[in-house]
Amino acid sequence: MAMIPSLFGNNNTTIFDPFSFNMFDPSTETSAAISNTRIDWKETPEAHIFKADVPGLKKEEVKVEVEEGKVLRISGERSVEKEDKNDTWHRTERSSGKFTRRFRLPENVKMDQIKATMENGVLCVVVPKEGEKKREVKNIEICG
Repeated sequence: MAMIPSLFGNNNTTIFDPFSFNMFDPSTETSAAISNTRIDWKETPEAHIFKADVPGLKKEEVKVEVEEGKVLRISGERSVEKEDKNDTWHRTERSSGKFTRRFRLPENVKMDQIKATMENGVLCVVVPKEGEKKREVKNIEICG
């Protein structure tokens, strides 16, 4: 699978990805947490599967929504750790803040059967696909 690198960092999104909203969407909240929320999207014959790394978050802190019947939205908030006046911080690398990722879903999905699970800091969203309609082939006898 060929990927076109993003103009704004190496976050595995593509410039011309027709399903991604992350490039030029002004309504998407921006913070360091967005670029650190990594999501894989794979398609199988039965479903589209999204896996998001959300370490340290509880399922109550993550939302999975479908907007306007066609956009999958995964969002949440990672809180800042409380600071104590007596503590001396030597390094802070873990991101905090809100994150939102949105993906335009294809037409052939079963919106009413979307399932989400979370285990060991990985959110898994399964979006089942509608079965392909079998083409009916009718043999025509040639007369003559």
